[in-house]
Amino acid sequence: MIFAVVLGIGSFATSLAVRTRVQEQTVHTLSQAARQAYEINRRLHSDLLPTQQVSRLQVVTRDGRVAAASPMMQGRPALSDVWPAEDDPRVVTRSCTAVPGDEQSCFIIVGLQDSASSFGDVMVYAATPEPPLLTGHSLEIGLVGFSVAILALLGWGTWRAVGRTLEPVEQIRREMSEITASDLSRRMPVSDEENEMSELTRTINATLERLERAVEHQRRFAADASHELRTPLTGLRTKLELALVDPEAEDPVATIRSVLDDADRLQAIVNDLLLLARLDAGVSTEDEPIDLAELVAGEVGRRPSRHEIRTHLTPDVMVRGDRLQLCRLLTNLLANADRHAANKVAIRVDREGNDAVVEISDDGLGIPTEERERIFQRFTRLDSARSRDAGGTGLGLPIARDIASAHRGILYATDSANGPGARLVLRLPLATVMRT
Repeated sequence: MIFAVVLGIGSFATSLAVRTRVQEQTVHTLSQAARQAYEINRRLHSDLLPTQQVSRLQVVTRDGRVAAASPMMQGRPALSDVWPAEDDPRVVTRSCTAVPGDEQSCFIIVGLQDSASSFGDVMVYAATPEPPLLTGHSLEIGLVGFSVAILALLGWGTWRAVGRTLEPVEQIRREMSEITASDLSRRMPVSDEENEMSELTRTINATLERLERAVEHQRRFAADASHELRTPLTGLRTKLELALVDPEAEDPVATIRSVLDDADRLQAIVNDLLLLARLDAGVSTEDEPIDLAELVAGEVGRRPSRHEIRTHLTPDVMVRGDRLQLCRLLTNLLANADRHAANKVAIRVDREGNDAVVEISDDGLGIPTEERERIFQRFTRLDSARSRDAGGTGLGLPIARDIASAHRGILYATDSANGPGARLVLRLPLATVMRT
């Protein structure tokens, strides 16, 4: 539409420019012919005017009498009776009845006034048929036809180009419409050409791959969660049913305590699942300066331990974050170390470059190298020592890693620095680095 408007304005300007140019050239030619006839009339004083560029020439007196004329105009009436104003000796006019009997219909006439002619005060007229471009609307019709042809060609070319460009998009749309949550394994075909569409297709495939992994992870998590919840629920229901079937054979106090233990386990699992859901949803955390050494010392003093705890705490190691979440992270790490240690647990807080580092080590069996990432998967237990009987829910370390990630930190497992055992390392940006 914009091009059509531009083309219309261009056609109008072209028509106007062509008409003006042809008109100016015609008037210029007639003015030269009239000037030559004017000079010849003054010199020869003849009633026959020679012709060169223009064949229709006349010398007309004030009373309308033709005093001299070119051979073609001999015996014909005056071309015009128009005389110029006092300040301009030339007139330009148009007449469609100026030459009776002439096969031409309309003429452009230029007249020059000669007051010193041998015939007295006269007008020297030169006339020529109006050029075809100035008659009718043939020029405009031609320009309109040309514009329509250009627009049609442009429209067809645009339709073809856009169609070819969007064909891969339509193919991707059809493929995407057939993908469902139950089948995320399908991928878009990638073109061999290196262009924007191939990059888009690769991006979509990468997104689908991430989505497939996320959905599969959620499915496994739901299955594991249901399994973990089913076990204590089943035990709780069994104990209650046995107590109802044979009340005298069961110790009511022991039954209630056992049921409470199962309820506590259910509550712990549910609380952990809720916390994981909040972390997965990216719920915003509080942001306050925290002294890691003070935080670790508080958590160590708050919770009882079955083993000797050795600490090396560098003061004023400041980070920024949510105090409650970081307390939960440390609690999970300390509980994990206490559960798997043989005799002692070591805790170190220090600075390393731009990071605050917390290391919690135990002297237990350690973690095999190939299993060090799997322990951060939800509901993962490696062996009998890391079993449900030891009191864990299988969510402590995954929660700790998610909290570390929410604070722009990392949590990983490595070899113990002093002999056998496991070492969990937490790295968080120092508060000064985070402010920068």
